[in-house]
Amino acid sequence: MTDYLENKSSIKNWNEDDRPREKLALKGRSSLSDAELLAIIMGSGNRDESAVELAKRILKSANNNWNELAKFTIQDLSKFKGVGEAKAISIITALEIGRRRNSQEALEREKITSSHEAAIIMQQQIGDLPNEEFWVMFLNQGNKIIKTEQISRGGITQTSVDVRVIFKRSLELMATAIILSHNHPSGNLTPSEADKSITRKIKEGATLLDIQVIDHIIVTQKEYYSFADKGLI
Repeated sequence: MTDYLENKSSIKNWNEDDRPREKLALKGRSSLSDAELLAIIMGSGNRDESAVELAKRILKSANNNWNELAKFTIQDLSKFKGVGEAKAISIITALEIGRRRNSQEALEREKITSSHEAAIIMQQQIGDLPNEEFWVMFLNQGNKIIKTEQISRGGITQTSVDVRVIFKRSLELMATAIILSHNHPSGNLTPSEADKSITRKIKEGATLLDIQVIDHIIVTQKEYYSFADKGLI
């Protein structure tokens, strides 16, 4: 009985019409629902649910939103029956690939012309992270992106920033301008006094090196705060 139940949950034992892999091959990837895509990543369900049924339940817990699901940790996913560490890691890996793809597509923009454009790139990079990270976007003279790099990673409420690292990378990359950015996992976009202080410190040092600090952008998953737009830089 146990073997039967375990086999029933495996995709390879479903009726052909219910197999996401076969459906993708026959009808194309756009024909698959979100649950079917997630089911393929997982490979199997549990004793009581098929992979698609389990996927539907997982997605429902994330409000059927991939961005929300991307916030789930291994521990969060492992709470679902049938999802062990290996499946949880597979899900997280797939979502990370999607995030990086979006980031690469955003970085193909010819140049940054507004805080909104910069914010979109940084939201894709760090908007849904559970910990605060500080990143710098290095630009050339035409405001085209040379590189976007993490400078530091902290806890839930703050991260320390080594200003020397920012200037060292700016000189190595021959950047003429930079855009600072960090995320607020709390969802509160209001800059702290520490945020304002580090911005002033970086701007003062950058002036000596003839590097322009264009903006400092605080991001959450869906919103952003621009120091430049608020006249603070």
